[in-house]
Amino acid sequence: MRQLLLSVSIAAALGLVATGCQRNQNPAPAAAAPAAPAAAAEKIVDEHSYAQPDQVRTTDLALDLAIDFDSRTIGGTATYALDWVDKSATQLVLDTRDLAIDKAEGQTADGKWEPLKFALSDKDKVLGSALTIETPNRPAKVRVTYATSPEASGLQWLAPSMTEGKQTPFMFSQSQQIHARSWVPLQDTPQIRFTYSAHVKSPADVMVLMSADNDPKAARDGDYSFKMPQKIPSYLLAIAAGDLVFKPIGERSGVWAEPAMVDKAVAEFDDTEKMIDAAEGLYGPYRWGRYDLLVLPPSFPYGGMENPRLTFATPTVIVGDKSLVSLIAHELAHSWSGNLVTFATDKDSWLNEGTTTYVQSRITEALYGRDMAAMEEVIDRDELKGEFKTLDPKLQRLSLKPGTLADPDDQSSATVYTKGAWFLQFLEKRFGRAVFDPWLKGYFDHFAFQSITTSQFRDYLKANLIDKHPNVVTMEEVDQWLYEPGIPGNAPQVESGKFSTVNAARIAWQGSAKLPDKSITGAWGTQEWVHFLEGMPASLKPEQLQQLDEAYHFTGTPNGEIAMRWYPLAERSGYAAAREEMGKFLERVGRRKLILPVYKALVATPDGLAFAEQAFAKAKPATHPITAGSVEAIIAEAKAKAPAAPTAPAAPAEPPAK
Repeated sequence: MRQLLLSVSIAAALGLVATGCQRNQNPAPAAAAPAAPAAAAEKIVDEHSYAQPDQVRTTDLALDLAIDFDSRTIGGTATYALDWVDKSATQLVLDTRDLAIDKAEGQTADGKWEPLKFALSDKDKVLGSALTIETPNRPAKVRVTYATSPEASGLQWLAPSMTEGKQTPFMFSQSQQIHARSWVPLQDTPQIRFTYSAHVKSPADVMVLMSADNDPKAARDGDYSFKMPQKIPSYLLAIAAGDLVFKPIGERSGVWAEPAMVDKAVAEFDDTEKMIDAAEGLYGPYRWGRYDLLVLPPSFPYGGMENPRLTFATPTVIVGDKSLVSLIAHELAHSWSGNLVTFATDKDSWLNEGTTTYVQSRITEALYGRDMAAMEEVIDRDELKGEFKTLDPKLQRLSLKPGTLADPDDQSSATVYTKGAWFLQFLEKRFGRAVFDPWLKGYFDHFAFQSITTSQFRDYLKANLIDKHPNVVTMEEVDQWLYEPGIPGNAPQVESGKFSTVNAARIAWQGSAKLPDKSITGAWGTQEWVHFLEGMPASLKPEQLQQLDEAYHFTGTPNGEIAMRWYPLAERSGYAAAREEMGKFLERVGRRKLILPVYKALVATPDGLAFAEQAFAKAKPATHPITAGSVEAIIAEAKAKAPAAPTAPAAPAEPPAK
């Protein structure tokens, strides 16, 4: 999931549809014998789940659901095929959050269903409530009848007025990190992988999609069926419903979007098939059938979500010049790192996101050249260095210690994405790509469709790379990356020739007030402009920002990566002319990465805090619950520190009439 990353990365915090080609159904040849199940190697404890995988494991989930837009709920049944690991276990414990449980049943040997006793625990703010079902006879299948809450943290419901077409309501899920439990009762831990099927009823005017075998030719009739034949962890369970149409990109890829957005998305993402080919050339066959993209409304809280067969993507990366499509490279890369080989608990999230960010960079380089990949690596590392100045050292470790992370949504994205990728870039530089690339491909093959820990990764690394190529990297160096805060002193550095030009132009302007020649800036893309703004002092004089704004039209930019850097600079510099468009930006966009820096800059002053409250009040009706919680926390913390706030927000003197 690309949360706080940049473009193509920039995509570089906390992600496919229908039947695939036969050639992609064949598993890649294994580089080594299959790995032992994680549970056999070590005791794995997921602090953020009530589930008990050492007693019983879900092997298949069958959903029969109905979507009700009027009540903003999903209701129906979830049926679990179970593997009783402990033959003496007498309970099935599921994770839930704000679910109404009607009944639980167990299937008898003759196929009939009989009631089972169940109880919901008191609600924990982070974990939700444990649903404990008494299963004295250890049935092969258990069925739960339930309904979601209108405030389900993993679902967002949009009125027609909040969509692109303004005619049809929209609903979508976001299950990662632990929000699947808010719309399905289940063992919500990545330790558990399961196949699933679903039958979903909806109003006839909406198309329903899931992270499964969506059919691009499916009729819109309000009655849909899905199958996911590969085993996935719960956070990859996904659903969406709205006025959605499909257009192909290639043989096994395409775009689902609202009619007004689909052509723009196809044009922006038309390199997707090339990305798949590039990734396969490096890391072996794509194993998920199709790779389709669903473009969501701008309230989607993240850049993208790697739901298998159907990546969920923010429209904020559709800017017309493909400069932000490395987000697609990132979500595609998850098809190997994350979806195929998955972290066993979120203490080891870097195994997903760091590896994916590394693979994303390789895909970007293959398609767009080393200059593009280098620029994005510099931007990511600059972000990480800035975050590490204030980040608790406990959160700077790749493998977190137990008890470090109260809420998995609060994980440091700079650590799990950028430090994780930097570690793999360190290994690549030391061993060379001729050695490292086959090793990484073998890693994906060896642990395919399994959930693992950092210690399992470490063991595989030692046995299959470090020991086989002695005197290149020591395990002490590896452990410094994995278990110590900060960045090791021997980390490889990256430079960008294009950024040298950007730095020279910025420094010259600061000294002379003379803007760079258009022959220089005319060739700049998103990455150069981001670096230009990131290199500015914390604040400038308002007249300096006015000069930049008149020349480059930063205020009101449709490019979120530029906006998230320009508006905080404008606020810190007292450039009131940006306020009106800043408010519109906060009201229009719900992607956390883009708006949280703006809110943090605003709440630093009483005047800005009042403006932030006003802006959020307007934005909240269309804001995803995950984003709303983050913004509310920022505002609440600022209000707690502020002695008093003005009664009304300040605004530009008199905005021009429109």
